[in-house]
Parts: sequence; C-alpha cells; structure tokens
Amino acid sequence: MIGFNKPYLTGNETLYIQQAVGLEKISGDGEFTRRCHRFFEAQYGFRKVLLTTSCTDALEMAALLTGIGPGDEVIMPSYTFVSTANAFVLRGARIVFADSGADNPNLDVATLEPLITPRTRAIVPVHYAGVACDMDGIMALARKYDLFVIEDAAQAIDSFYRSRPLGGIGHLAAFSFHETKNIMAGEGGLLVVNDERFVQRAEIIREKGTNRSAFFRGEVDKYGWVDVGSSFLPSDIIAAFLYAQLENLTNIQARRRQIWEWYGAGLAPLAAAGFLRLPHVPAFATNNAHMVYVVCRHAGEREGLINHLKANGIQAVFHYLSLHASPYYRDKHDGRPLPQSDHYSDCLVRLPMYYELTQDQVETITAAVAGYYATLRPR
Repeated sequence: MIGFNKPYLTGNETLYIQQAVGLEKISGDGEFTRRCHRFFEAQYGFRKVLLTTSCTDALEMAALLTGIGPGDEVIMPSYTFVSTANAFVLRGARIVFADSGADNPNLDVATLEPLITPRTRAIVPVHYAGVACDMDGIMALARKYDLFVIEDAAQAIDSFYRSRPLGGIGHLAAFSFHETKNIMAGEGGLLVVNDERFVQRAEIIREKGTNRSAFFRGEVDKYGWVDVGSSFLPSDIIAAFLYAQLENLTNIQARRRQIWEWYGAGLAPLAAAGFLRLPHVPAFATNNAHMVYVVCRHAGEREGLINHLKANGIQAVFHYLSLHASPYYRDKHDGRPLPQSDHYSDCLVRLPMYYELTQDQVETITAAVAGYYATLRPR
C-alpha cells in the first residue's frame, strides 16, 4: 500500500526533545520555543509570532484579538476545514460563506463585496494547498470597509504572494504543524501578528489572560489576571520537534517540489485530454508543494477513481465538504448557492504526497490514474 501521508523525520527531533528535557523547562516558552519564534521572524519578517498548540487555537486567538462577537459577520470560503469557521462561531459571530473560484478552491474575490454589510468585521482568506488568494483584492476591500483580514495559512508555509510571504499580509495569520503539513510537529500551530495593536494582548490571551510573559521579561514586578484568555501555548517538547523540522525547511521544500513536478509530468496528458483538472497556480502565487490534487468531472467519477486506486494499493482521499451544506450550518446559511464549492466537495481527490515518496511510486500512482481513465471518454 502506498499510503496517503507519512510523517518525515529529519533526524534531530528526538535529540532536541532530550535537550529540552535536560534544560528543565518543558512547560512552554522555553529555549526551543524561542528558537522557533526567532526563525519565523527572521526568515519571513513577521512582526510577531507565537507558537500555539494548533492552528485551531491560533484562529481562536485571532477571533479574540479582533473582538469578534455576537451580531458580527465574518466572510470566509465554504470550502475549508471546520476550524476556520468554529473560531468565530464560538464568539457568537455569523459566518457568511463565499464561493470558490472556477480555477482553484480559493475564495472568489470578485464575489466578496456584495457580501459585505455594516455588520461585517473580518475576511478570512484560506490559502488552499498553499496557493495564495488574491491578497491585493482582499486587502483593498478591507481598507475600503475597515475590516480585519485573518489569513488561514494552515497549508501555506514557505509560500508567497507577489514576493510577500503568506501569513505576513493580513492583520493576523494562523499556520498549522499537523503531521500532514510540509513542516510538522504532530500537532501545533503558529499565530502571526502583523498589526502592532495586537502584539501585547496576543501574549496575554495566550497565557490564560495573564501578563506572565511580561513578568518573566522583568517588565512587571508580578503578574495577574488582566484579560480574557486560555492556555494556547504548547510544550517546549513540541517546539523542540518543530525546530528540527525548521532547520531542514529548504531540503524538505526542494524534495516536495520535485515530487510535485513528477506528478505534473505524469498527469499532464490526462489533463490535456480533458479527463481531469490539475491544480492552478496563478501568476501572483508560488507553489509550496503542500498537496497534489486532481479535480474529476463529477462525483461518481471521483468515487470510481478513489476505489480504483485503493484496489491498486494506493490510498487517495477526498477533502473538505462545503460548510454551508453541513448538518450544523445548513439552516444558518443564507441560502445562496455556492456551486464551485460544492463542485470541489464532490470532485476533488488528494493523491499521496510526502517527503519519502519515490519517483517509481509517483509513476505507479499516475499510471493507476491513467488506467482508470483508459476506459472513459473525455467530455
């Protein structure tokens, strides 16, 4: 079986974990957390970063920082993971779902302005597969209507929009280090703070609503409860694991891009024949090779392809189900059809993608995809 995902270990993860334990500061914000913070701020020029226990937690911190509450509206794509919406639903907000674009699953910026009302507080672009949304268009709307922009960059490490790193454009951003991501720590996340207004309060919210971080820097003589918050900071053991991955970012990214190119070469003839669609990367975006997906022509074809690959020892999976049609939110949605989101929900297939995939394995996978379509006709 060629599995869908396999976590890649660089070699220093357990060594750094042992070092973290030896330093006797493993509860959070220890030496390896500081190293990770310095890495992101130096590598990408982020104003302020804070490791979190998950991308979900980073999004929930963003909702708290921007003061989202009952009666507020937040615009985001329907084709996304539930955490994107949950962060704001937990604060009492109403989610206004936008449709995806015809060329890729990112939200269609051309549809956003009619969705903005006097109650709109934020736009949450999701950089699907690590490919940038049209951030110039989104930021222009944010300036026009005085809105916050919170980038869901869960899949977008080391990806760029017009030479600017994703996560560094909106007011706030959230990254994921789940084991399926390019850089991973099993679980884990990162909040990026690009707006000076939120820097101090982000530390407080992350530390259970206390000014504990300021206390340990010697800025106050004691710490106490000064705001709302929760326990969002991870153990330094997670940071130690993550730092070993970050040291190997260049190597990991080069390998993943090579695998992505192998896939492209093998699948291009099927796309040219009209059997399926390959990922579209706009000219303003880069490709961080987070995932390889194909878009089938209809749901039945998608099901047939997944079953065919499984029969050939290859694990492929579908991805998000449109949140506007979910059991929880369908009666809260305003009823607008979102056909592109539904199309990706019905037709997108993710193929195996991980560091240790070999060229032979990729060729086996692409040959199996071609074998499925050999008996079908292009539309």
